[in-house]
Amino acid sequence: MFKMLRFTSLLALWVGGSLAGATSSQDDCPATGASIIAHSGDPVGKEQVYSDINMYVTGNASDTGVLYLTDVFGIQLLENKLLADSFGRAGYLTVAPDMFNGTPAAGDIDGQPGFNATDFLADHGPNVTDPILATAIDFMRTTLGVKKVVATGYCFGGRYTFRLLAEGKGAAAGFAAHPSMLEDAEISAITGPASIAAADGDTMTPADRRSAIEALLLETGIPYSLALYGGTQHGFGVRANISDPKQKFGKEEAFFQAIRWFNAWA
Repeated sequence: MFKMLRFTSLLALWVGGSLAGATSSQDDCPATGASIIAHSGDPVGKEQVYSDINMYVTGNASDTGVLYLTDVFGIQLLENKLLADSFGRAGYLTVAPDMFNGTPAAGDIDGQPGFNATDFLADHGPNVTDPILATAIDFMRTTLGVKKVVATGYCFGGRYTFRLLAEGKGAAAGFAAHPSMLEDAEISAITGPASIAAADGDTMTPADRRSAIEALLLETGIPYSLALYGGTQHGFGVRANISDPKQKFGKEEAFFQAIRWFNAWA
């Protein structure tokens, strides 16, 4: 009986949030079809330096702004800029800070001679990354006039979506696709609604870890959702192989998951 009640309550939360997001989408932005998402082409945003940090800025002015937190490939990766542009087209002024100061991970991590993933991650821990994100939020509020900040994060950046949902860290709501290195305490500390898009083929977050994350989210009492996409792997939210229908669907649906979440809870 408890399991049935739990399932029913979570289903009601998800459906309620989806309906609210769908209504808001119709009123506030054209995010009702895949054409809003750019998988190829040239970025439409601009880069701007603030307090010595390079920011990729895209979209028109809006009261609620999206802080886009990249994977380890940074704003230098075309797919990251194009996805940020998609949030801009959905009606959200979007800012993606250069989280790696111009030196992101190589596009082919495994094939890059001399690249050490352990050292890279150690060089970009919370002690380095948190201040960059605080600066980006200050930029959004003071220079761009954003009144409320929501965060969308991917892989490496997904962990920081959760860190920004802690009390006083700056995000009102958050979305994370295939977050990596996410710690239990970072989940338990959230004070704003959180949504996750997970890949069924993500070896970094296997089924038992997904279950543990869901249990921790439930314990917070904060609105949450966790959607699992079949036929996808780690990184699909940004770097999906769009010639594969399952991956293309997963990437696009995860994007709309984020938009509906922000529309409902921001």
